[in-house]
Amino acid sequence: MREITIGQYIPGNSVIHRLDPRTKILITFAFMVLLFVIDDFAGYAFPLIFIAAASLLSGISIKYMLRGLRPLLIIILLTFVLNLFMIKGRVIYEVGPLSITYEGLYQGTFMVLRLVLLIVGTSLLTLTTSPISLTDGIESLLKPFSKVGVPAHELAMMMTIALRFIPTLMEETDKIMKAQMARGADFSSGNIVKRAQSLVPLLVPLFISAFRRADDLAMAMESRCYRGGENRTRMKTLKMTREDLFAFVATGIFAAGCLASRFLW
Repeated sequence: MREITIGQYIPGNSVIHRLDPRTKILITFAFMVLLFVIDDFAGYAFPLIFIAAASLLSGISIKYMLRGLRPLLIIILLTFVLNLFMIKGRVIYEVGPLSITYEGLYQGTFMVLRLVLLIVGTSLLTLTTSPISLTDGIESLLKPFSKVGVPAHELAMMMTIALRFIPTLMEETDKIMKAQMARGADFSSGNIVKRAQSLVPLLVPLFISAFRRADDLAMAMESRCYRGGENRTRMKTLKMTREDLFAFVATGIFAAGCLASRFLW
């Protein structure tokens, strides 16, 4: 549970850390979109190089970012298995009524790689951006939509708080699970129904703890006279620099490579 990296922030003074949060949010969004443009394994060379370069510039190792995949291994494995058995084609091996095909193996591996790159790429955003900067960046990007009634500040605050509390809730879940196991609880044996029933002693205190944390956070914000984004001032204003321009140029080259791999090669 503690291995999840999405939502965590590692302080630093690298080139990636110094980028404007709006730049990192836009680049992350473009990265996510372009991952779905790629339709073959050769095209994945571009996001792999992009992530390797970003990891080198940020000072955060790819090994650390890959640790965030451990809590999601079940989802990744399920994605691979569903594609492996559900896609029809040339049969490699038959298991009862199910059959493994070349096309299923190709598509399953392709989707798993896309999912891994998606998780690693998005985790790099939160690892190099503080929650306050992330809130300011999201609010600034959503501000033009406030003219049509979109609550930009409230949405930015909600998304940032949700990301911020993911590691906290995972750590709380780990503590409750260990405490329940010390009292004799068994979360690993039995069929699916019994395992689901064994999760009740885990979910009840987890929900109580989450509501308590939410109440404490609300009281802390009210005690500091928080009244939303109206007339709110900032000690540091967001300002893009030459580094942000270089980042956009690098993203443009990456996008051109992805589009070329899809439509030209």
